[in-house]
Amino acid sequence: MTRQAISSDGAPAALGPYSQAIVANGFVFCSGMAGIDPATGAIPEGIEAQTEQALLNLGAVLATAGASLADLVKTTIFYADVNDFARLNAVYARHMPDPPPARSAPANVRLPHGLLVSIEAIAVLPDQT
Repeated sequence: MTRQAISSDGAPAALGPYSQAIVANGFVFCSGMAGIDPATGAIPEGIEAQTEQALLNLGAVLATAGASLADLVKTTIFYADVNDFARLNAVYARHMPDPPPARSAPANVRLPHGLLVSIEAIAVLPDQT
């Protein structure tokens, strides 16, 4: 099995010993994407803005790998406050294809730097034929 690291300037650089994503056996395994603006390093205020930015970051990494949000099969959303679920979910729903990917969403997670949300994902690369 070969593994290919994916790195996109359209998402924040990895802050540790991990890749933004790894492509292996036709799958794209994306690390948790936080709502950090990759151009400025700023963290937007509020759960909606951070969720929007996290999904834009995820989309950029997927595009670099040759996939898109439409190719997602599984997401995991980690978020800091269970009371933010409805607002987070509304932003998420606007970006997801039909049918949406499988998902889990653990709440009350302590994220670094005061982040409110982080989204990791698995996608299947589109048929290359």
